[in-house]
Order: sequence, then structure tokens, then C-alpha cells
Amino acid sequence: MLDVTHATPQAGNAGLLPRDCLRIVSWNIERGVQFSKIRDFLRSIQADLLLLQEVDLGTRRARNRDVATELAQALQLNCAFGIEFQELSQGTGPIPAYQGMATLSPWPLSEPRVIRFQRQSGFWKPRWYVPNLAVFQRRLGGRIALVAEATIHTRKVVTYNIHLESRGDDALRLQQLDEVLADCRTHVDKPGLVIAGDFNLDAGTGDAARLLAGAGFHDAVRVHGSPTTIPHGPSQEARAIDWIFVSDSVHSQGRVHNGIRASDHYPISATLGPI
Repeated sequence: MLDVTHATPQAGNAGLLPRDCLRIVSWNIERGVQFSKIRDFLRSIQADLLLLQEVDLGTRRARNRDVATELAQALQLNCAFGIEFQELSQGTGPIPAYQGMATLSPWPLSEPRVIRFQRQSGFWKPRWYVPNLAVFQRRLGGRIALVAEATIHTRKVVTYNIHLESRGDDALRLQQLDEVLADCRTHVDKPGLVIAGDFNLDAGTGDAARLLAGAGFHDAVRVHGSPTTIPHGPSQEARAIDWIFVSDSVHSQGRVHNGIRASDHYPISATLGPI
């Protein structure tokens, strides 16, 4: 399994955003299947940082798109992409297919890298007794955080785009979150830090909230209890599992964009400022 990140530079449109605030969007886009709706929403919100999870590359379900690159080109944004899984049932003939994470910005992005969590679920691994069909989602790889640096209004901001494990219990997810926080502590130059993504747990309460607060992070969306997922059926419940946390203690206004139906998650946003 390749551990790949790449940065795709575009012309950028940072000059069109002359404000002293910082707008962040996080969204699990459910593989990018509803590409046009996703693109149109991201164009409308004009964010400084877009942190996207479940971003497909070359899968049949997403029409063989390179979703991250096509979004970056359509929106004229810089892009960093990291591979999370090779999707064994989604390739076309000998050509492999992947799912990953993308961070996009009109501002310069640099130093993209992946933290592949040491603690992983074995649920997704291929097994001889599990048919290699799309419904079973057999995969190679594991959950990651995609790290990238952005320079916004002369301020260095380091982003951690995370997708914690959906299988297993919260103890596993907390171990993965702890790996992210340990990496955050390595920055001696005190940049602004952003941890955002699909936590697959309620990070507004309990052990996750205590871990983040103890590391100096603040909930930037501040709409605790508002669901961020759309249930697939009557047996499922809407959950609040998508979050944006920041290290800077500044005023923020957040929102769950629950009018956007382009994924099984709603986009969330936070506007910080002035920074």
C-alpha cells in the first residue's frame, strides 16, 4: 500500500478574499459521488481552508474521477491529497482505485504528509471467506490524518485533516486522536493549529473533549448537539461526529449546513477572527 501525498498548485484566488478572518470548512463528501453539488457548495462558501474526507480517486462509484484534483481545478485552489485506502472492489481492470483525504485552499499549501495511525481496526482487511464485492468494502491501508501547512494573511496555519475509525469502539478513536495531538506538540514555532474532520464520535463531551481541551484546542463550530450526519435508514440515528477544533483562542461563528444534501454528512464551517 502506497503512502502518498501530493500538492497540486493552482493559480489560487486568495486575492478575492480580502478579510482578516479565517473561514474553515470540513466535510465528509461520501466519496464525491455527487460531484456537481459538492463543487457548487464549495464554490459558494469561499473558504480559506477546505478539509474533505472520503475523497475518491479512480473508483467506479465516482465515475473514475480524481475528485480532489478536479475540485481544485474547478475552484482554482491549491490541493494536498493523501491516500487512506486502496479500494479493492472499485478499480477498473488492472487500474487500482483509492479513497483518501483532501485539503484545499486559495492560499499556498506546503509540506503535505500523512500520519498513518498505529492503532487500526482489522475490519476492512481482505479475507479469503469475504467475497471481493463492493458491498463488503475490502481495502488495503488504514485511517490517516492528512497534515498540510498554509500561509494565510502571513500567519502559518498547520491543518490536521482527520478521519477516525468508524468501526470498533471509542477507545480506538481516542488512541488515534492522541496520535494527532502528539504530532501537534512537535511544532516549536507555535503556528495556528486546526484539527478538523470526521471524528466518528462526539468530541464535544467526554474523554475526547477533555483530551482536546487539555492540549489547548477549542471547539470552533460551537453548535454541540446539532447532527452532522444524515441517516441512511430508519434504524440509524443522526449523529454529531464532524468537528473543527483550533488552537487559537479567538472569536468564532460556526454552522452546520444542514440544507446541503450532497453526502451522508453535512458540511460544517467556522469563521474565526480577526486573526
